[in-house]
Amino acid sequence: MTARAFSAQTKPFVVSLVLLAALGLLSSCSSYESKNRPVVSCAPPLQEPESGVLYTEVNYQYPLAAVCNPQLYVYKSKRRLLLVQDRVLIRDYRIGLGPSPVGDKVFEGDGRTPEGDFYVCVKNPSSNFYKSLGLSYPEKRHAERALIAGNISGDEFARIAQAVSSRNRPPWNTVLGGAIFLHGGGAFGDWTKGCVALNNSSIDELFQVVNVGTPVHILP
Repeated sequence: MTARAFSAQTKPFVVSLVLLAALGLLSSCSSYESKNRPVVSCAPPLQEPESGVLYTEVNYQYPLAAVCNPQLYVYKSKRRLLLVQDRVLIRDYRIGLGPSPVGDKVFEGDGRTPEGDFYVCVKNPSSNFYKSLGLSYPEKRHAERALIAGNISGDEFARIAQAVSSRNRPPWNTVLGGAIFLHGGGAFGDWTKGCVALNNSSIDELFQVVNVGTPVHILP
C-alpha cells in the first residue's frame, strides 16, 4: 500500500482500522463474528461458462431485478470485479485487495487474496465493513497442497474436503486461514488483510443479486 493510495479523507479511516486491529477486534479483514453468525449451508453449484468464455455482450443498463444466475469474476491484477449474467457483463466494479496481492493465498496472515473457484457460503448484512459475502476458502486444492507440505493434519484436510463437498462453509481455523470476504469499506487501495473490498454502493448491488451458493472465480 503506497502513500498515493490515500487521500486526506481516507487517512482517518485507515488509522481507525489500525487501532481496531491493535485492540484485537479484527479476527479477519471482515471481522466475521461466529458467535453471532450461524454457519449457512450453501446451495447447489450453478452451471459454469463453457470454454472459458466469460461474456459475449456488455449491458451496464441490465436491471438487477432481472438477475437470477449471477457469476462473479475477480481480476486481482486489474483490481476489478465483474458481474456476469447469462454471458452478459452487467456490472464492472473497482476493488481493493490486501498488502500482498500477487500470488495465491498459502497461510493465515500472508496478506494475499486466494485464487481459484469458490462459492458464497455466508451473507452478513451487518459486517464491521458494512456488508460482506463470505467465500469458501480454503478449497480442497489448498488443503491438498497444505497436507502434502505437512502444514495441516489428515483430520483438518478431511474436514475441509467434506465441507466443500457439501457446499458448506469450510473450517476457517487452520493455518491456511479463512474468513475471506467480499465486503464494503471502499475500493481506494489495498488495505484489507486478504479480502476483496468494494465501495459500499457496489456491495449494495451485489447483495441484491448474490445468494449463498453463487460462484466466485478469483484470477491473478
